[in-house]
Amino acid sequence: MIRHAALLAIFAVTAAPLYATTYTLEPDYTQGVFRWNHLGFSSPAAQFAQGQGTLEFDASDPTRSSVTVTIPLDTLYTGVPGLDDHFRSGDFFDTAKYPIATFKSTQVEKGAMKNQFKVRGDLTLHGTTKPVTLDVTIVRIGTNPRTNLPTVGFDGTTILKRSDFGMGKYVPQVSDEIELHVISQAVQAAAHAAYLKAQEAAEKATKK
Repeated sequence: MIRHAALLAIFAVTAAPLYATTYTLEPDYTQGVFRWNHLGFSSPAAQFAQGQGTLEFDASDPTRSSVTVTIPLDTLYTGVPGLDDHFRSGDFFDTAKYPIATFKSTQVEKGAMKNQFKVRGDLTLHGTTKPVTLDVTIVRIGTNPRTNLPTVGFDGTTILKRSDFGMGKYVPQVSDEIELHVISQAVQAAAHAAYLKAQEAAEKATKK
């Protein structure tokens, strides 16, 4: 049993990027916004929110980083209730059967600018997994002035074909290509855990 636990511990260490620090994606600041062309007349947008996941981030060399994110598809919002229902139906996302979308990075490469990167990975959506590449910009690395916690913010963009994921209803009248914009903010996991623990202790002390 001890030997087995030791092997698991070694695997956990070696599986993560060697120089990376673990960050937790903040659900309130992690969302995906997508836009499509409707009959050539307009380009409506919708969003998913409350993404959760982990960022293994190496500030000295972001190409040694990795990210995993899960987005609950029932957070879909267009501002049009009937369209929200249609998107959640079997014609499109079929959220009753496929309630989440996930992205797991496989490679990070340098981009054109110092703060830009190409993040390659696997997107699983509507029961289908496809490789995608996000053009990612690191917005800021620093200390959150409200929480005093180490934080990193980043944006990512890509173009998807919805038919690749089995959601080709109404193509080509409604565009097959979808513009996706991912927005996320992540906080250093260990510092965040300590912060939450301190908050909980303060709340208990106040109630006494």
